Amino acid sequence: MDLGLSGLNAVVTGGTKGIGRAIADTLADEGANVAICARTADDVDAAVAALRAKGVKATGRRLDVGDGPALQEWVRDVAAELGGIDIVVSNVSALAIGGDEDHWQSGFQIDMMGAVRLVDAAMPSLEQSTAPCIITISSVSGREIDFASGAYGAFKAALVHYTQGLAYHLAGKGIRANTVSPGNTYFEGGVWANIETGNPELFSLALGMNPTGRMGTPQEMANAVAFIASPRASFITGANLVVDGALTKGVQL
Repeated sequence: MDLGLSGLNAVVTGGTKGIGRAIADTLADEGANVAICARTADDVDAAVAALRAKGVKATGRRLDVGDGPALQEWVRDVAAELGGIDIVVSNVSALAIGGDEDHWQSGFQIDMMGAVRLVDAAMPSLEQSTAPCIITISSVSGREIDFASGAYGAFKAALVHYTQGLAYHLAGKGIRANTVSPGNTYFEGGVWANIETGNPELFSLALGMNPTGRMGTPQEMANAVAFIASPRASFITGANLVVDGALTKGVQL
């Protein structure tokens, strides 16, 4: 199926590693131009070079999405450089699993306000797009109580609520908004790879909870994002697409 993404312009925060990198690569493979940001300049430069090698326009910037003015300036610059923005993917997370106030502040500024500021900055471009779409990356920790039930889980749940509100209020403008909620996702250098070596008991417990017997891959999450971002999903808005291999047991009503 041709997803109809060719020529569209996408912004992906945290696009150098893991799920974010897989999203950027998959959108580029489908012909979309991609702008990414991350905290490490060398990683951004390498990812942008790889994206351009796919034959699309690509740009990137070293950026902390917790810095509101810098984030907003970058989005405006991307819109000017690419000639608009059609797809916004808020992917970055502080991974604030601890319960102290610093973790709550970090989760709020990066997970929550990073998404809000990204969307607000991109809104003028989205309102001019013929295929506008907002995607926030939440987590199964936003659906069920697990070991990340502090700041991380709370703000991931808040993202789902925020995004569904966007879907309702922006539907009249033709702007879609959806959430993708990954389950445990394994990749080298990622959280679960570190837990595998640092806390093998927790890793074994988490692995045993999934009836598929394995964790997901960044590509499997990216495939879901690419479809829901595409014009082929034109009547899907206000949804929370859970991609977890049947890990969670709660029923979405």
